[in-house]
Amino acid sequence: MKITKDCIVTVDYHINDTEGKLLHEEEEPIIYLHGNYGHIFPTIEEILEGKSIGDTFTIALNAKDAFGEYDPELVLTEKVSELPEGLTVGMEIEGYMDGDEDDVIIYTVSAIEGKKATLDGNHPLAGMDLVFEGTILDIHRATDQEIQEILTYHQEH
Repeated sequence: MKITKDCIVTVDYHINDTEGKLLHEEEEPIIYLHGNYGHIFPTIEEILEGKSIGDTFTIALNAKDAFGEYDPELVLTEKVSELPEGLTVGMEIEGYMDGDEDDVIIYTVSAIEGKKATLDGNHPLAGMDLVFEGTILDIHRATDQEIQEILTYHQEH
């Protein structure tokens, strides 16, 4: 079977920088619904179209097509007293863009200096050109029920 629209695809992958240094490797394979549903980067989905179980891939993405350019406006300095107790560097905190509760953003505590903490809302791989390498592990045609369940899950998360 080949990857086409409305297939559920299982992929084992890792992410390297352009020099070949490993940046990210999932413990579990990713499972996604193929067909422009926004579950993976469009460029990756385009390249996986038509591939079969066992096929391997190497896909280079520039920063804007991966996790986006680094945005310095997503870096904030806040009073430690206004943040959760037990704050540590590397901790992730949920926040909102411009106070809009519908626009949730995850901030990573990047520094704590005295009574102030620096929070970075950029993805850790933002601003980096990346290389995705992997193998197609499984492909099956999604049932209407599976499609609905996946779409409902992604709307809720």
